[in-house]
Amino acid sequence: MDEKRVSSTMNSHNGETITPPNHSGASYDSEKIGVQELERTTTEINNADISEFSPEEQKRIIRRIDLRLVTTLGVLYMCSLMDRTNLSAANIAGMAKGLKLIDNRYSIIVLIFFIPYVLFQPPATVVMRKMGPRIFLTTIVVLWGGCMIGFGFVKKWDQMVGLRVLLGVLEAGFFPGCAYLLSCWYPRYDLQKRNAVFYLIGSMASAISGILAYGIMQMNGIANLSGWRWIFIIEGLITIVFGIAGYFLIVDFPEMAASSWKFLTPRETAFVVARIQADRADALPTQFNITEYLKNALDSKVWGFACLFGLTTTNSYAIAYFLPVILVRGMGFSVAAGQCLVAPPYVAAGIAMFGMAVVGDKYHVRGPIVIFGALLGMIGLPMLGYATNNGVRYFGVFLATISANANIPAILTYQANNIRGQWKRALCSATLVGFGGIGGIIGSTVFREHDAPKYGPGIMTCLIANGLVIVITLLLTLKFHRANKRAEAGGKIIEGQPGFRYTL
Repeated sequence: MDEKRVSSTMNSHNGETITPPNHSGASYDSEKIGVQELERTTTEINNADISEFSPEEQKRIIRRIDLRLVTTLGVLYMCSLMDRTNLSAANIAGMAKGLKLIDNRYSIIVLIFFIPYVLFQPPATVVMRKMGPRIFLTTIVVLWGGCMIGFGFVKKWDQMVGLRVLLGVLEAGFFPGCAYLLSCWYPRYDLQKRNAVFYLIGSMASAISGILAYGIMQMNGIANLSGWRWIFIIEGLITIVFGIAGYFLIVDFPEMAASSWKFLTPRETAFVVARIQADRADALPTQFNITEYLKNALDSKVWGFACLFGLTTTNSYAIAYFLPVILVRGMGFSVAAGQCLVAPPYVAAGIAMFGMAVVGDKYHVRGPIVIFGALLGMIGLPMLGYATNNGVRYFGVFLATISANANIPAILTYQANNIRGQWKRALCSATLVGFGGIGGIIGSTVFREHDAPKYGPGIMTCLIANGLVIVITLLLTLKFHRANKRAEAGGKIIEGQPGFRYTL
C-alpha cells in the first residue's frame, strides 16, 4: 500500500499539516486532503490509525471527548430549554396579570417563537459548518441571553412578541448545530448514549426550572421589579455566563480538534477521524455546493425522520409549556406545588432515556426503541386526560413525559445512523429540528384555557401524534429492511457506500 495514501486526517482549521504516525513523516495539505480521504477504503484508514492506540488509550480519548463535548453542549442546551420554556413559570407567577394576557395572547407569545426558529435552521447549519461550532454556538448563546434579560423589562405584551421573534432567530441554529456536531464525532453505534446524555443534561432545565423559578419569584419587589421579571433577568444572566464559558470549552469538528485549545494531539485527531471513516466514510466534508446540498431533500427518508421528530416534539413542547398550568389549574395544586411537581417526571424521563439508549446502542436497534417510547405516551396520555383521580393523572404525566423526552435522542440517532455525507447530515439536522419547531407550534396551541381541567383536544392531538410515530417508524423499518436485503443480494448500493447497511 502506498504510504502517502494512509494518512488519516489534517488540521483544516488553520491550514497546517499533520504528520501521519509511523509512516515515514509523510504530510498532507489540509485543503486537498478532504477529497482524498473520502476516496480511501475503510480498511486502509482503519489499519493506518485506529491501531495506533491500545484499547485502553482509545477509551481514555473517548472519555475526554465525552466530558468536553457532550457535557458542554448539554449545559448550554439546558440554558436553551430553560430560556425557551420559562414562559410557563412566569405566566403563573404574575406575568399574565402584569402584561394583561387576555384571550389568546399567551398562546401567541408562545407560538411566534417557532416561526423564525423553523425558517432560519437550514442556513444556520451551513453557517456553523463554515464558521466552526465554537464561535457560532457561543455567539448565539450569549446574544439570546441578552435577549432574555430584555424580557424582564417589557411593558406591553406585544413587546414580548417582538423579543420572542428575535429569540427564535438566535436559537434556530443551536439544537440542529449540536445534533450535527455530535453526529460528526461518534460512530453510529456509540451515538444514542451521547445524544441521550446531551438531552438528559438539557432536560435538567425542565426538572429544575420550576423550582428555580419559584426561588427567583421570592425576589418580588427588589428594585421595584415583579418576581416574574426577575425570572427572565436571572436566567438570562446565567445563560450569558455559560455562553462565555462555552467559548473556551466547546470543540470544533473532529478534523479541527488539534487546534481546539490543545484538546487533542494530531495523532489523537487522526484516530478520531479514522473511527468515523471506518464506520461510515464521511468524516470530512466535500466542497459546499448549494445544488448538491438541496438535492438531499429529494430523499424520502429525510422527511420521514423529520415527521417523527415533529410529532414527538408536539408532545414534548405541550408538556414543557403547559404542565405547570395543568397541575395548577387542571388538578388544583397550589402554585408552589405545581412548580415543584414538574421535576419528578423529568427525572424519571432521564433515567428511562439513558436506559433505552444503552439498549439501542448495544443491540444496534433504533426503530423498536422509538415505537416503545410512543406506546408509553399512548398509555400515559389517556390517564392524564380522562382519569378522575389526581394520583392516576399524575402517573400519566410520568409516562407521557418519559415518552416525549426519551424519543428525542432516539429519533436523532435513528436519523444519524441512516444517512451519510457531511452536507446531507447538515441538511437533515436542519429539517429534523425544523419539523421539531412545527411540533412546537402545534404543542404550544393545543392545550387551551377553556378546555381545563381535562384538556381533551390537547390530549387527543398528542395521542394521534404518537400513533403516527408508530406508523411512520414501521414504514421506515420496512423500507430499510428491503433496501438491506437488496444490497446484500448485490443490488443498489445504500447511501453511495459499499457495505453500508441501514440500522433498523
